[in-house]
Amino acid sequence: MRIKCLFWGLLRIFSLLFLVCSCSTGEVAAQILGTSSAAPVFLACRAVSGTEIDFEFSLPVKVVSLSFSPSIAVESIDEGSIVRVNFAAGLEPGERLTADLLAEDENGNTINVLTPLRTRNERLPRLLINELRTEYSKPKAEFVEFKILEAGNLGAAQVFIAGNSKKPLVYEFSPVEVAAGDYVVLHLRSTEETNRDEYGSNLSESGGVDSAPNARDFWVFGSEKLLRKTDAVYVLNQDDEVIDAVLLAENPASFWSKDYLANAADFLYQKGAWKTAGEIMPEPKDAVITGKTTLTRSICRDETAADTDSPDNWYITVTGGAT
Repeated sequence: MRIKCLFWGLLRIFSLLFLVCSCSTGEVAAQILGTSSAAPVFLACRAVSGTEIDFEFSLPVKVVSLSFSPSIAVESIDEGSIVRVNFAAGLEPGERLTADLLAEDENGNTINVLTPLRTRNERLPRLLINELRTEYSKPKAEFVEFKILEAGNLGAAQVFIAGNSKKPLVYEFSPVEVAAGDYVVLHLRSTEETNRDEYGSNLSESGGVDSAPNARDFWVFGSEKLLRKTDAVYVLNQDDEVIDAVLLAENPASFWSKDYLANAADFLYQKGAWKTAGEIMPEPKDAVITGKTTLTRSICRDETAADTDSPDNWYITVTGGAT
């Protein structure tokens, strides 16, 4: 009898060992604990309106805690695989926040998310890239000038320069009110200690040789070269739509010398932001030819002509004609 009991005991032990050895780690944990070991994964965060921000997860979750910096009062939270946070009052357009969220799935797995984000800007104005300088000689820096076509707020507008291939996003605007007819200059490197971003009402706040009293000056602080004679410059909104763009080429070559320039040209073509005579991706010959631009001869838009998203809108100024 004892031998029979010992036999069945050993058989149960061997069966359990076989079960453990034939399962993955996750499956073993599920069987032993009676729960799934798969934890939720944070996928994305975006502001969907002036009063709503979504956090997307791979699994449904409930929120354990949530805070924002700067502090914002939350009205309600809708839970699930998409956590929607609702605010009673509209948020400032394009304001930069940091969210600290602790969430838990139905099995008790938790995830802590600490992420920066921008509030939704539904008042981003229409604008045009108006002038560019690709050359540098201290204290005169490269710049991109924008002309504002309607009243609005520039918060969360993103400026990209394709030639800066490792980090093409060179500037993201914080909230600032602008009016139709305003000019905004983004200086692509800082050159003097008095350089300031002009987010307030004083358009003479920034010092420096290139600061303009009749335009808002903003600066990419640092000394790295960001804009070249062969390049692509474009502005995106929060839905990755192109607000305006310009394609530059020093020479009308047969094709782009770098893959990232070809990719930028194709991106702008697919978005309808740069046009060609045929239904093909723009080549250097379809860009604004910049070979004659210098420190004092900028690349300038003809402000009297309708925008055609093509080289027809652009010319190189005479010597000393940079504005």
